[in-house]
Amino acid sequence: MKFYTESEIRGLLSRVRENEETARKFFEVEASVLSILDFGDFFHKLLWAIMNKFSVGYVWVTLVETGRAIRIIQAHAASAIPENQLKIVGWHAFSLVVPECDRPVLGNTDLGRFAALVPEGLRKSFNSIAVVPISLDGQTAGSLNFADMSAERFSPDSDTSLLEQLGLVVSICLSNVAAHEEIRALAFQDPLTGLKNRRAMEKALSREIARARRYEGLLSVVFLDLDDFKKVNDTLGHENGDELLAYAATVMCRMVRQTDLVSRFAGDEFVIILPETSRQEAEHLIRRMQEYFGEHPLTLAEIPVPVSFSYGIASVDMVEGEDPATILKKADELLYQNKREKKAARQ
Repeated sequence: MKFYTESEIRGLLSRVRENEETARKFFEVEASVLSILDFGDFFHKLLWAIMNKFSVGYVWVTLVETGRAIRIIQAHAASAIPENQLKIVGWHAFSLVVPECDRPVLGNTDLGRFAALVPEGLRKSFNSIAVVPISLDGQTAGSLNFADMSAERFSPDSDTSLLEQLGLVVSICLSNVAAHEEIRALAFQDPLTGLKNRRAMEKALSREIARARRYEGLLSVVFLDLDDFKKVNDTLGHENGDELLAYAATVMCRMVRQTDLVSRFAGDEFVIILPETSRQEAEHLIRRMQEYFGEHPLTLAEIPVPVSFSYGIASVDMVEGEDPATILKKADELLYQNKREKKAARQ
């Protein structure tokens, strides 16, 4: 039987306490994963919790630019990502740093080789780094990264089991968040055109009206529908009708600003929200759209199909209150006035 000295016993007890403390920290981090359902919380809460619980100088995520996670972020959550917590890289650059995608890479010398994975503002702020692969859908999606001022913190000969466990936790969280973001997007996105749907549009319009009222700013809303759309469906079929809708949506999105919102209201009806835009400026935009469609007919079933639309434009100074329905109703009335005028002109 082996007898331990008092010093050895104290050492064993110390390691037990350290293991218990580590287990407690893991439990707290894992518990936080259950409440994280979007990329905003993923970056704001989870990474902060890891950095705080384990006293690491810097924690951030690197994602491969062709992966599903980055596609979801770019489509639905780009504005939610804090600076210096996400770096996007190509697969080739990532694989040069992490050749074995299931094993962490640690370094405290020649840190320049990690530069491709590090946000610009952090590159000269640490003396050791750990790059821990994370996965999504069973494939490497990028890495969870740690950096510290201590050169010994992530020495290449350090035990990586703790880092691997953290990587697994973050991979599970990433999977949950990606799935939830996609499901949430379906509730606010038109599946055919990829535009925001009526529900999302009304929510955005309510916000923009309130902002315009508060700051006495400009706001215009365009209600439009495609001319003779039923004829396209009846003569060329619904698949070609769908292609026409998608084409119209693509062109409109291309011609507006990033701060504007193009949405599909219903059927062949669209609503465009134009913050800080007068009715005259909105009219100019719509005229340019009409000119573009007139010069670029869509070919369907080998037949050039002209694309035209009728529209109504209402500005926030034309209505009272902050109810989105009020300004939409006004724009809709002007749309049907435009349709009547076009019909009268043809007779």
